Amino acid sequence: MGYFGKLVEKDKAIALRKLGYSYSKILKEVKVSKSTLSVWCRDIKLTEAQNKKLIDFRNKSAQKGSLIAAKKKREEKIARDKKTHELAFKRIGKLNKKNRFIAGIALYLGDGYKTEYRFGFSNADPKIIKFMFHWLIEFGEIDREKINGRIWLHDDLDENLAKDYWSRYLGISKDNFIKSYLVKNKKNSKKKRKNIHQYGVFSLIVNSRELQSKMLGFMSGVLSV
Repeated sequence: MGYFGKLVEKDKAIALRKLGYSYSKILKEVKVSKSTLSVWCRDIKLTEAQNKKLIDFRNKSAQKGSLIAAKKKREEKIARDKKTHELAFKRIGKLNKKNRFIAGIALYLGDGYKTEYRFGFSNADPKIIKFMFHWLIEFGEIDREKINGRIWLHDDLDENLAKDYWSRYLGISKDNFIKSYLVKNKKNSKKKRKNIHQYGVFSLIVNSRELQSKMLGFMSGVLSV
């Protein structure tokens, strides 16, 4: 850039600064270093309104930058979680019969009845309930007609809707449902419910003392390892 060209750029930079432009915006129009621009414009005093506008712009830019950074961080976390999930899924692979047998006992250790009266397993996750439903048929050698269901539900939710859902999902008759256990929903309670189960918590129940004795034995066997 020649001497004359530099004077033109300087005049342009000063004019833009007097209009209240930020250095970053001026540098997009004038191709000089930031240090040179600073020297050219150091004696220019911006009005209060111009200063406020620049401060507001910087704050918005910073906020936008923070939102972009936060979004990128969330996307990276989702990508890591997805990769971890996929690797873990591949590691499990297809379960053989013995694996399924042990998996059912492990689930029962967490959410199964621990008394000797009858078999009972409760959970709000439909996939877990379905797994245990088929486990009962395969390993408990129980006819599906002998598997009863019971719903634990807050009283402000639709009981009939819940019954329809579980009946269709498991493929069992609503005639096999024991009377639902309705619980008063304490709406004014300070304790906030993190999870609202629209279809309630479902229990698989088999009135068989023999089956329950087997389950207690299975659990003891797993825990003795």
